[in-house]
Amino acid sequence: MTQIEQSAAPDGLGTLRAGDPPVIERMAAFRSRWPSGDGVAVFHRVYLGVVETVEPDLGRGGFDDREAAATLGVRCAERYLSALDAATAGGRVPECWRPLVRYRRHPGVRPMQFALSGLQAHVGHDLVLALVDTCRTLGCAPADLEGEFERVGDLLVLLEERIRDDLMPGPELLRIADPLTHLVSCWSLERAREAAWTAARTLWRLRGFPSLAEEFRQRTDAGAGLVSRLLLTPCR
Repeated sequence: MTQIEQSAAPDGLGTLRAGDPPVIERMAAFRSRWPSGDGVAVFHRVYLGVVETVEPDLGRGGFDDREAAATLGVRCAERYLSALDAATAGGRVPECWRPLVRYRRHPGVRPMQFALSGLQAHVGHDLVLALVDTCRTLGCAPADLEGEFERVGDLLVLLEERIRDDLMPGPELLRIADPLTHLVSCWSLERAREAAWTAARTLWRLRGFPSLAEEFRQRTDAGAGLVSRLLLTPCR
């Protein structure tokens, strides 16, 4: 296994076992882990709600399921779950997730900010590495999975819509001059997805240059973390 494969894969992800709990069950196990106002809990509650509605059998097909979109979806969720496991155990989480973990109880950050910060980390880092993971698993290139990438992207669009519908303050509470209005309008899921697609294809092309690939992976992680941190700028 090359250096980039070792660093890119969370523990256990490189050897998926048929006896492991399905992804959806692992996500559900975190449902009541934190207080409702906890920033990680805010994102997780919305994410889990969307997955349970749209993909209630995520990961239940077993790890022999080679259907590309399902594999990519599971890999992406596994990346997120690996970060949750590390945060819960007090371990080292990817840089993109550190802002949300660090500021999860900040009184000046609103629920919508927590959720968008989590979505940014998930798209800007987890989705990138999940696509590379899936290419290695299925023996194909990113270009062969563009349609599957878009299908997973559609789920993320539903997630963003749920965040904005459920967590955006109503007009009676949100003035046009409210800093939150300007902050959330500066972030675009579409741009984040485009950046993730470019980053994954670049990382795949660098697989023959392990040191350079690892440096690029670290920069991708750090860049996603920077945006995640900016989305947590206190707005009250």
